[in-house]
Amino acid sequence: MNILVTGGSGFIGSNLVDKLIERGHRVRVFDLIPPHRKDAEFFHGDLLDMAAIMDAMKDVDIVYHLAAVSNVDLAKNNPILCVRVNSEGTIHVLEAARRTGVRRVIYASTVWVYENCKDDVCTEESPLGPPSHLYTSTKLQGEFYCQNYQKMYGIDYTILRYGIPYGPRGRKETVIPIFVEKALKSEPLSIQGTGEQYRYFLYIEDLAEGNVSALNDIATNKTYNLEGKEKVTIKSIAENIQKILGNVKIEFIEARKADFPGRVVCAEKAKRELGWEARTPFEEGIRKYIEWYKDQMK
Repeated sequence: MNILVTGGSGFIGSNLVDKLIERGHRVRVFDLIPPHRKDAEFFHGDLLDMAAIMDAMKDVDIVYHLAAVSNVDLAKNNPILCVRVNSEGTIHVLEAARRTGVRRVIYASTVWVYENCKDDVCTEESPLGPPSHLYTSTKLQGEFYCQNYQKMYGIDYTILRYGIPYGPRGRKETVIPIFVEKALKSEPLSIQGTGEQYRYFLYIEDLAEGNVSALNDIATNKTYNLEGKEKVTIKSIAENIQKILGNVKIEFIEARKADFPGRVVCAEKAKRELGWEARTPFEEGIRKYIEWYKDQMK
């Protein structure tokens, strides 16, 4: 198939591009910077440039829409930019898909939509509370836009709610890259509070495989959680790095106010219908990431 990946030069997008090309698909990347590999066709452009998006979508079967303002701090500091890129940009992608005859748009959402969910275990059918962050609001808007375009114009979609990925090419400002960098510089790993705050971290190759599995026709006009299976506390991240690298000091500092403790999100639907599940144990994933990180330093 001919597949376009918006944001295909980013962390998640670049790993998805790898998997799609491995499967024999012809891949185009729509982004502000070139992709990491030369066998992906590159279309330079901005989500706010409708003409550029339409040009990139010519003769495309499937669009993965990953491009977004995804850094929550950037979204907080630049709310207008966040809304324009994430909301208006998604409308541009859907409208371009309608005009160019794209079969389906696969939309990257987030498990953060469950932030105020009241269920003990959140599924795709769980009622969602009002979002607390502007970023989450824009991702939910995008979900609604996908559903609107299907009902109004017949443009098929798949919504994928991503867990928190880690691994090669990850953004440096997140906890795992920060800890690894500090450890390799022989600096202490500082944990706020007890370190029992947890997330279900997801190795990036597993997330990329989940995206590829969504090409299955059964995923048409459905929503799936792509979430990790292993509860990982901040403390256990530090301890795993200490175990792998040795001679790493861990220190505990004052807790951050109103730190989000975590939410249990079920990915059973993706396993049942798409045959996908997170397969990389956290200790194995963190070892792979540390090896990759050290290679980049050479």
